[in-house]
Amino acid sequence: MNMEEIYSQIILDHSRNQANKHELADADIKEPGHNPSCGDEIVLELKTDGEKIVDAAFTGDGCAISQAATSVMCDTIIGKSKEEAKEMADIYIRMIKREEVSDEELEKLGDAVAFINIQNMPQRVKCALLSWKTLDQII
Repeated sequence: MNMEEIYSQIILDHSRNQANKHELADADIKEPGHNPSCGDEIVLELKTDGEKIVDAAFTGDGCAISQAATSVMCDTIIGKSKEEAKEMADIYIRMIKREEVSDEELEKLGDAVAFINIQNMPQRVKCALLSWKTLDQII
């Protein structure tokens, strides 16, 4: 299995998996995100303990890419500091926008690097960016 197939499998698994798609009863941060291009909508919910993100979840509807990107993002930021999550959002956004990103920076993204090829599908870029831009706005 090559890297493209692995990345595709991560995206498929997360678009089907509903583990991160629920309300957090004790969330201290809730932020809506909307992609007017295709109608994707999320509400990102974070539970923090000072500077650390201890839990993340989302609700909403959208295409497989927006839902998978949000799910992967939730998995990726849990246990990270707000500063680390903000840095990851910056790296991810630059990656999707085809801006310069080092291999060392890409490693920080974990499974979120699976969305690197979305940059070749202009109609899906906003879908892949929705959750990360929402995160960037609330931190």
